[in-house]
Amino acid sequence: MQRLTIELGERSYPILIGPGLIDDSAGFEGAVAARDVLVVTNDVVAPLYLDRLLRSLGGRRVASVRLPDGEQHKTLEMTGRIFDALVQSRMNRDSCVIALGGGVVGDMAGFAAACYQRGVDLVQVPTTLLAQVDSSVGGKTGVNHPGGKNLIGAFHQPRAVVSDTTTLGTLPPREVRAGLAEVIKYGLVADAGFLDWLDANMAALLALEPAALAFAIRRSCEIKAGIVSEDEREHGRRALLNLGHTFGHAVEKAAGYGEWLHGEAVGVGMLLAADLSHRLGWIGIPEVGRVRDMLQRAGLPLAAPAIGAAHALDLMGMDKKVLGGRIRLVLLRRLGEGVVSGDYPAQALQATLATYFGGAT
Repeated sequence: MQRLTIELGERSYPILIGPGLIDDSAGFEGAVAARDVLVVTNDVVAPLYLDRLLRSLGGRRVASVRLPDGEQHKTLEMTGRIFDALVQSRMNRDSCVIALGGGVVGDMAGFAAACYQRGVDLVQVPTTLLAQVDSSVGGKTGVNHPGGKNLIGAFHQPRAVVSDTTTLGTLPPREVRAGLAEVIKYGLVADAGFLDWLDANMAALLALEPAALAFAIRRSCEIKAGIVSEDEREHGRRALLNLGHTFGHAVEKAAGYGEWLHGEAVGVGMLLAADLSHRLGWIGIPEVGRVRDMLQRAGLPLAAPAIGAAHALDLMGMDKKVLGGRIRLVLLRRLGEGVVSGDYPAQALQATLATYFGGAT
């Protein structure tokens, strides 16, 4: 087992990474202080891992709730089922919510934990690559609104993140590929050396080779831990972790939540960010080509849906990173160095949107 720490003073917490952690009752003794626990999971993950987790939580009063699988269910209405389960199980402020699943489960369970009785403990047990390297870490929780992605939410840090790497063996290949988009993101915005390592080890990651996966997860979490420790609530540097997300959220919303996996949309969004960075003179055509090649070798889609530049821009205008009416984007000064900027020519953004989404510049 590997252990990292998110340094947030009295709210610091560990990230545990390794095989077989769901079956480690001793590990959960340290992670779960509460005696009353609600496990939130979904219909896909529950048959695989719920009973094993319940055995590791022995000695506690445990209830569970299963949600339908998929981004299209990440709504306030569905989160109400978590609140209902908490109330029906007579959970109090000293209880704990455990999120067992991917990013959708983690976001919804975290939001419920943030709101219920004004905040109860949360432990994340992510079972997808995307959740293990990104969404389970950092305290962002929330649900979607018909008007946009993750518009309703709260910051609520977990007490621990327990990432059992053996759960990745049951992932569909498409989910693995989607998770790799977030891994690539970390190299692009913060670590050129990690980007080189990914170039050399992409095939091993797609084959779920344990050593390669363990390193990719650890390095991704190290980068995120360092950034979150500096900027917990995204007032500055943490926004770098949104590379590709503003474009990607427009893709998800336009296509209908659930049609594109989040990582797939982020992947094509990173390609748009690279294109715009080139138009601003920050990176060259070879660098854009390298980003495209990495995404292609990861098995991610490269073509955005033909929704038109004007519609894409309208959807991006509801992104949480809009300030003062200006869309702030994460772009690339160079590969391995991201920058957050709202200072770019509107014509350059329009040209990028038209190239990838279609429509007039």
